[in-house]
Parts: sequence; structure tokens; C-alpha cells
Amino acid sequence: MNELSILGKNWKYKKFDSSYVEYLKENFFLDDITAKLLSIRNIKKDYVKSFLEPSIKNLIPNPNTLRDMKKTTIRILKSINENERIGIFGDYDVDGASSTAIIGNYFKIIKQNFEVYIPDRQSEGYGPTIKSFQKLIEKKVDLIITVDCGTMSFDAINFANKNNVDVIVLDHHQSELNLPQAHSIINPNRFDDESNLNYLCAAGVCFMTLISINSALRKQGWFLKKKIKEPNLLDFLDLVSLGTICDVVPLIGLNRAIVKQGLKIINSKKNLGLKTLIELCKIESKASTYHLGYIIGPRINAGGRVGKCSHGANLLLNNNPKESFQIASELEQFNLDRKKLEADLLNVVLNTVNNNDINDPVLVLCGNNWHEGVIGIIASRLKDKFNKPTIIISLKDHIGKASARSILGFDIGAIILAAIQDKILIKGGGHKMAGGFSIEESKIQQFKKFINKKFKKKIDQKLGKSDIYLDSLISASALNLDFYNKVEKLSPFGSGNPEPKFIIEDLKVLKSSIVGKNHIKSILLSKDGSTIKTIAFNSFDIDLGQFLLNNKKNTFNIVGKLSLNEWRGEKNVEFIIDDISVNKTHKKKVPSSIG
Repeated sequence: MNELSILGKNWKYKKFDSSYVEYLKENFFLDDITAKLLSIRNIKKDYVKSFLEPSIKNLIPNPNTLRDMKKTTIRILKSINENERIGIFGDYDVDGASSTAIIGNYFKIIKQNFEVYIPDRQSEGYGPTIKSFQKLIEKKVDLIITVDCGTMSFDAINFANKNNVDVIVLDHHQSELNLPQAHSIINPNRFDDESNLNYLCAAGVCFMTLISINSALRKQGWFLKKKIKEPNLLDFLDLVSLGTICDVVPLIGLNRAIVKQGLKIINSKKNLGLKTLIELCKIESKASTYHLGYIIGPRINAGGRVGKCSHGANLLLNNNPKESFQIASELEQFNLDRKKLEADLLNVVLNTVNNNDINDPVLVLCGNNWHEGVIGIIASRLKDKFNKPTIIISLKDHIGKASARSILGFDIGAIILAAIQDKILIKGGGHKMAGGFSIEESKIQQFKKFINKKFKKKIDQKLGKSDIYLDSLISASALNLDFYNKVEKLSPFGSGNPEPKFIIEDLKVLKSSIVGKNHIKSILLSKDGSTIKTIAFNSFDIDLGQFLLNNKKNTFNIVGKLSLNEWRGEKNVEFIIDDISVNKTHKKKVPSSIG
């Protein structure tokens, strides 16, 4: 579409059916941009209403469609009725912390005896081990529920069985054909599950489990007998939406309703820990998916990366204002520490990249004692930079611990499982877009050959190209609240429902300045005389930022998405720039502009 993209990317318009656009406008009374965006997303006419107005009531399936739900519910009811002590074994990332807090907060309301265990990333690693289960068993638990982990924990679960402690797994990570001998395993990504809910994160799985438990207790008359007010499960959607956004699972089906409703619960500030963190971060506007994914999530994650791994779960479980503020403040400091570690390690890792690495379809880099808490973020940064699956391995005592991030179309979780089956990896797991594993140093080269061969076999090489797909050409005057609200009808945006990307043509720089450490804020002038406010994140040290700072003559076109800036009651629509092309090169016939 153009040859002069600043970032060297191809700009392509997404396809849509103009006759279907007209059908949507006439039959659903939609405006032009909403109808066009629905057509681009191929939203079928019988799903339009549910897509635009997702509700839990209309989209929630019967929990028993998930395999092992009945067994799980019966066993947890036994613990509740007999007042057994339940151990909740969680993960240290946001989905794990949210899942732990969902189950824990429910147990608090119904006065159930429970114990939480979050492993230490450095000393224990991901998931249950014999030692960690031993510690829970020593605390006299009668049942262990693992959340966001456990699907591949064969040894730990066998150990629990030998000690007459049942284990229930609530997870969403991919599995092998063989499963551990747990009492029950609810995982929509196990091979024999037919629920079609494989897009749920662990928090979503936990929510479905609570629906089943709550319903069973109600049918027993348990709440009346115990004189306990039945929990309103919708109040848990703040934590479910937090896990859903931060684990980057697709915002389709039930997930859309979860996030749409969950944001309302978050903004009502029912969870003290979340409320405290939102206030500490000075988020004065309504919380959005952006706030969850880029401001709240990284702070909850920071405890597991560079601080106390249990801090995220403890914050979301806490009901004490003083303690909540203390934990949130420490997470804020951990996040600052994480940023420093990340910046330092990114420089180190980039210096190890050579031409051979760049030419490989999958980027695999390793180094001694790279901080395990931030290698996942580094993998994500390099995946975006080079537009290819990236794996970062930290070596210590000839054993590597790795974090992997992938691109659309290359299922990294399945590849990790295949490498385990081929005896290349010690252990590991993940899902389509992310994973982790352990490997002997001597087998790293073998793994490189294995994964690059898999990539070449399964992926169309077109995926390796850097493309930006555009939804529509718009005028600068379209950046107003009315147009923003029309686009927002398709929210929540995220994986599986990306934010629409627009192009605005023929602009000039009026003013540009550096904000923060690395962002460029600009005021741009359109040929019709209107001005727009823009920001280009993390762009100062790349060509995009330098162009905005130094170009005062050339007209150019911008690609990006809309952003709503709320400050002291005022709302202004701004534009987030993803790329720039110099001079007008769009001579071909393209979809007409809007606005």
C-alpha cells in the first residue's frame, strides 16, 4: 500500500463486505463506522446483538459442560459441609493471583477454612512440587485446589495421593494426552474437554467452578441453614476480568461479557486491594482494559518477578486498609525495580543477538544468570521488535530456565509439550502465545533445530512480514467524542478483538515534545485546518519518534488508534500513533474516509 513507512511496515486495509454493511445499518439501526467494523470482524447477523451488548446472563453456559465439574463440585461440597481445611495453591502471575483471590474471597464469605500457598519463582519455580505440597500438607489441609497450574504436576499430585490428600486442578494450560492422577481436573484445554471454552483463562475457569458450587449449596439450602448471605458472584467479575485481560486470552464469547461487566465492578471499587492500587496509580478516569493490562497488571506481576511472589494474591485477598496500602506500595516499588532490571537486561540481551539469530525463524537466546523474573518481558519485547517467536533462556549450573512468547499462528504451548515428549526439555508448559520450560544446557542447540524445523513446517512465511492492518481511513475532524463512542460500541478490545486502527492523511507537525522517558507527544495540523493531539509511546529512540521531533516540512500520514483522555471531568479524544508514512502515496482506490 505504501513504500515509505517509517518503521518499514506494509499498510493493508482489512476486507469488508459493503452489502453486509448496508444490511447491518438497515436492520440493526447502526451508524456507518460501527457497521463497517462489525463487517471487518466478520460478526454474523445472529451474533451482532450479543457482540454489541454482551451479558453474563445470555452467554454463560452450564458449568457442567466443563469436564470433571460435577466431580469437583461434589468434592468441594464435602469439604465445606465437613469444614475441612482447604489448601489453595496458586501461581505468582496476575491470572494466578486473581484465581487464588477469587476462590479465597468466596471461601471467606462462606466462612470456609483455607490456606493459601504461592511458590517462590526463584527457589521453587512454577507450579506444584513435592516440597511445596509437603508444606501445605504439614498445615493439615484435607484438600488442595491448584489454580492456574497443576495440569502437568505428576510428581506433586502422586505425592499428595500417597498422603491421602485429594487434589483438584483448575487450570487452562495445554496438556498431554496423559494427565496426573488428581481427584479431578477442570481444564478447557485438556484433550477430552468438549466445552468449547478453551479461550478462558484460569480466573474464568475458577468463576465457572464457583457458579457450580454456589448453585449446589443453594439447592442444599446450605445458606439458609448456616444463616450466611449467598454471595453475589457478579461481584467477583472484577478479578475475573483482571485475569482475563492480563493473561491476554481472546476477548470472544463469554470473555467479552466477563470484561464488560467486570470493568463496571472494578469502577465500583468493591475489592479493597484493587481500589488501593488504582488510587496509588492515580487513575482518575474510569478503569479500562488499558489500565488493567498496562498499569495495574504489571504492578501485581512485579511481586512474582522481583519481590515477594505472594504479594499479588495477598493484595487481592486483603480487607485491611492499612495492610492493603502497605502491600500496594511495595508492589509499586517492586515494579520500579523491575523496570530497571528489564532495561539493563534488555541491553545485555540485544548485545548477544547476531546475524545467525536474526536469520532464524524463531529467536532463541541464552545467557548466564539472566534474571528469571524479567526474561518473559524481554522475550515479549524482542518478539515485538523482530516480529518472530522469541525464547529467552537463563542458565545456571548447566540448567536453563526459559520464557517463550509467540506470534499469532504459532502455538508455542503445543511446541513445548512436543519437545518434552521428545525428551529435549526437562519440563514445561504454556498456551498458544506464551510458555516456559527447563532444559539442560547441552540440549539447547538441539532445541533450536527442533523449534525452527517446527516453525518452517507449520507457519506460512507470510506471517514473518511486518504488516499493519487498517480498519478505515478517517479525517482529522473525526477525532471527537461522538465518533469515539461509536467505536467503543465494539469494546472491550484485546486479544481476539483488537482495537480498530485508523489512518489519517496529510498532516504536519505543529509541536512535538518528549514526555516521560521515551514517549513523544505531538500536536498535528490537518490540511482542513483542524489540529489533533497525538502520542507515540516508547518512540524516542526509534525513527518514529525522531521523525516527529525533527520533521517540520514534510506532510505525512499516521496509523494508530483512538484514546480517550479524561482529566478533571473533561474528555478529549487523542490519537496513539503506531506508524508514519511520508508524503501521500495512497493513489489507489481505498475505502472512503469517515468523519
